[in-house]
Amino acid sequence: MSQTSLEKAKLWASNEAIDTDSRQEIQALIDSGNEKEIEERFYRDLEFGTGGMRAILGQGTYRLNKYNIRKATHAVSQVVLKEKPQGAKVAISYDSRRFSLEFAKEAATVFAANGITALIYDRLNPVPLCSFAIRHNECQAGVMVTASHNPPEYNGFKVFWSDGAQVTPPNDKMIIDEFNSIQDYGDIPLVDFDKALNDGLIKWMGEETEKEYYQAIKENSLGLSMTQEHGEKLKIVYTALHGTGWHCCSRALNDLGLTQIISVKEQQQPDGNFPTVSSPNPENPEALALAVELMKKEVADIALGTDPDTDRVGIALEHEGQTHYINGNQIGILMLHYICKQHTQKGSMPAHPYFVKTIVTTELQTKIAKSFGVAHENTLTGFKWICGEVNKIEKNSPERNFIFGTEESFGYLNHGNVRDKDGVASVALVSEIALYYKLQGMNLIQALDAIYEEYGFSHERLLSLNYYGKSGAEKINRIMESFRTNTPKEICGAEIESLTDYLKWDGPSSNVLGFSFSNGNKLFMRPSGTEPKIKFYIMIQENEGSLTEKKERAYALSQKFVDFIEDWAERA
Repeated sequence: MSQTSLEKAKLWASNEAIDTDSRQEIQALIDSGNEKEIEERFYRDLEFGTGGMRAILGQGTYRLNKYNIRKATHAVSQVVLKEKPQGAKVAISYDSRRFSLEFAKEAATVFAANGITALIYDRLNPVPLCSFAIRHNECQAGVMVTASHNPPEYNGFKVFWSDGAQVTPPNDKMIIDEFNSIQDYGDIPLVDFDKALNDGLIKWMGEETEKEYYQAIKENSLGLSMTQEHGEKLKIVYTALHGTGWHCCSRALNDLGLTQIISVKEQQQPDGNFPTVSSPNPENPEALALAVELMKKEVADIALGTDPDTDRVGIALEHEGQTHYINGNQIGILMLHYICKQHTQKGSMPAHPYFVKTIVTTELQTKIAKSFGVAHENTLTGFKWICGEVNKIEKNSPERNFIFGTEESFGYLNHGNVRDKDGVASVALVSEIALYYKLQGMNLIQALDAIYEEYGFSHERLLSLNYYGKSGAEKINRIMESFRTNTPKEICGAEIESLTDYLKWDGPSSNVLGFSFSNGNKLFMRPSGTEPKIKFYIMIQENEGSLTEKKERAYALSQKFVDFIEDWAERA
């Protein structure tokens, strides 16, 4: 254990700005000589990243607790007040995680103490409703208390700006600077929550804002007459995975006439312990196990699941006696193709249409969009960059029209009323698409194959390697540096044509490496900004032979990539 960590622990245990129970908890660690735990909690301060912060719950400088929530909120307040010294407003939402409501109320009291009116939802609500509330109520910023799909020991603090998108430069840097300048939790102003409520500096939000959001989703449907006429023909199993999703997703589906919704009752109610799953991540098949079981029992057409803050959607369905889990790239392919096709058939394609995707999202989407006359934009990984690009285009090229945003990690946006990935609208859209194909005697797997037959086959595979704690962070850094400084000349028999280091490119700096191969394949790697892992994105194109042959070659090659990466990482 470093001396610095012990000194920081002692300061925490003696700081009167920390409540008695929290001080005693750390003092007990000191008295017991638990050096490892003290080191993990105090070896560094919790950092405010470019979009907020996410960490394990607990007491300590490197844990998420009400003190670091206050610190982050005060930092946001200072930047808001520079932009609007009087009459500023912020919107606050929160999910089902442990202490989410408590942290949301803590944030509200700090905003109120800074003279900023805090509009807080009167019940837990997802990310898209936070973003919507900011735009709808003309707020200067917003906060979502969530750790998305992280394990139950995590929570987080996600910051949005006046455009409804996650905070981007220069405001993110300004908030980080303010956050780092706060040396003592006792310097942060506070007011009593109930007093601020009575004084009008804290206000509850509810049905009025929600109603406008659901109406926007309904109006954005490209097949409303179809869903209203035939909606009862599609049987949907849905799981909220103990998060915010049941109320909002069932409401959005019912509004479209998609009324055959069967809930996974064991996972319907909000519960921050997520007792039925190891991790509430709909990207992972194991998280959808109960939904798949119920889908088979009820002979339903599709099973859908959303994460705790309902900004991602996962999909499973039965096809030829097997359960298929459609990955994030494939969901995006289905959505983009449907949107383009419907607009084209209806003659409703707006002028100068475009869609936005991340660099690690399949290039097949670009090919599809081009066939319909839709332009594309590429961004760094993360929906903050997708929506940042939308906002930039909206400001500088208002003649262009956004139709879709997509990332491979199961996040999508198909309307302009929100500036983040929207799991509620995504559940509605994918259900609409499933009904569209069912009426033609097809399921989503058959629909995908039809698209592959027309546009060619691409296979994307995500490899995540987890490394925990201080030693894990050091290991991840070594892996990145080994690829950066000892770059192989070829991987899996293909020559590396170019290497892009996104720390040094023309756009915003990011710790990402991108390899392009002579045969058109790509490999990207980056440390996760929110979890203790490094991610590798394997992107393969196969253009020769039958669809079956293309798939077999692509799957085999992706496994060779996995073997190579795991071996390289082991030696780093």
